[in-house]
Amino acid sequence: MPEFSLGKLNGRFVVTWREGGKRRRYRLDALNREDADRALEAFRRQHNVLAADTVSQLWDAYCVEKEGKAVLETMKYTWRALSPNFGHLSPQEITTQVCKAHIEARSGAGIKPGTIWTELGHLRTVLVWAEKSGLIARAPYIVRPAKPLPKDIHITRSEANRLLEAAVMPHTRLAILMMLTTAARVGAILDLTWDRVDFERGLIRLTIDDGVTRKGRATLPMASSLRAALEQARSEALTNHVIEWAGKPVESLRTGFSAAAKAAGLPHVTPHVLRHTAAVWMAEGGRSMPEIAQYLGHRNSRVTESVYARYSPNHLREAADILDFVKPTQVRRNL
Repeated sequence: MPEFSLGKLNGRFVVTWREGGKRRRYRLDALNREDADRALEAFRRQHNVLAADTVSQLWDAYCVEKEGKAVLETMKYTWRALSPNFGHLSPQEITTQVCKAHIEARSGAGIKPGTIWTELGHLRTVLVWAEKSGLIARAPYIVRPAKPLPKDIHITRSEANRLLEAAVMPHTRLAILMMLTTAARVGAILDLTWDRVDFERGLIRLTIDDGVTRKGRATLPMASSLRAALEQARSEALTNHVIEWAGKPVESLRTGFSAAAKAAGLPHVTPHVLRHTAAVWMAEGGRSMPEIAQYLGHRNSRVTESVYARYSPNHLREAADILDFVKPTQVRRNL
């Protein structure tokens, strides 16, 4: 095993070692020495899994580094599906045939293409991370089924109120309100800390300067209803995380959210539906696609337009007016 040491580069903590006659570096997310020492130990543990280089070991190493991230809760379930077909393999043994066999087996078990697409996407994430971390030479290509079209599911304002009223636990209720008024992903809500809530300027900064988080996140103004809820939550806070329970940050809303959705008569609703709903409401209110894109954290408003333009009351209106060549009197005369 190489000798790993802790150092700094451009003000950031890095791990350095020599491999194949070359010096290698890996940048850590740590902001202070104590965190850097812990990250160094985690990095060493990750490299200890290289004896066999199985996907199972690499998956465990990924979970060690990403400890505390909300996505790991979902990955617990995807790994149960992936482990039998991929866990014992080395990355080099993953071929197109192996991926297709997994897709066929899961499809035969009645699993929907969208779920399989997510499973294999998580596998790809881990392997790409392993390559970038220097754990493997190259991440194999992961074949996935075609990505399903987005479901056109959103809720009305009255349904949203029912969902809020059905949320028994205060942290679940606050999270639901935040998702509906910021259009943020559930992961961004669970990651949010009080130092990024600016009551003086009325802004919420969802962005994390960790060099790891890739999903677009915006800085957004607080709605008045959300501001009142946040002020109350801040006065009762026991941790630095906005969404907390029993003095600890909340890692998953799965149980509380599902219970609230079921009690509200909305069992099909998931946290992501609330993000979609917020975007639909903005489009129905006539907001521009670039403005909605900023709320959603989309880097390109064309992505936003492809999904949400049809909800705008002005969508294709001018084009329809051009095609409206028949006078109303002619229509009535022909009836």
